[in-house]
Amino acid sequence: MKTNLITREGFNKLQQELDYLWRTERPEITKKVAWAASLGDRSENADYKYNKAKLREIDRRVRYLRKRLEVLKIVDYNPQQSGKVYFGAWVEIENEEGKTLRFRIVGPDEIYGRKDYSSIDSPMARALLGKQVDDEALVQTPEGQKTWYINSIKYAQTE
Repeated sequence: MKTNLITREGFNKLQQELDYLWRTERPEITKKVAWAASLGDRSENADYKYNKAKLREIDRRVRYLRKRLEVLKIVDYNPQQSGKVYFGAWVEIENEEGKTLRFRIVGPDEIYGRKDYSSIDSPMARALLGKQVDDEALVQTPEGQKTWYINSIKYAQTE
């Protein structure tokens, strides 16, 4: 079960994707399908088959986004979160070997295409929630339990 939390930026990005697919991409592909269909025999018409499949993909994504956007709960930053790891935080952590990681804890709908985002549902994020700078977090991994130390917590990206 996915968590239904999302940052405002993530929600806006999904909304923009839905708007683009529905208002721009879908009408364009629909025109191509109609044009290809007008050429006659559809069974051997590559343009028709390709664009029809693309139209189905768009429709599937539009249906998913509409349903998902209805159930998502936007979580905005609250000053009470300052100093602790909560949803939306940029966290830098370090392990005993000195390896550092920096990522933002976000909803599962926001992590795709981003190496610097981690889902709130991940074991790492769960282990970090509520912790402060210099706290240690024990994370269960397939190789066993690992210890990470929190170096910094921020709620706005400063790069």
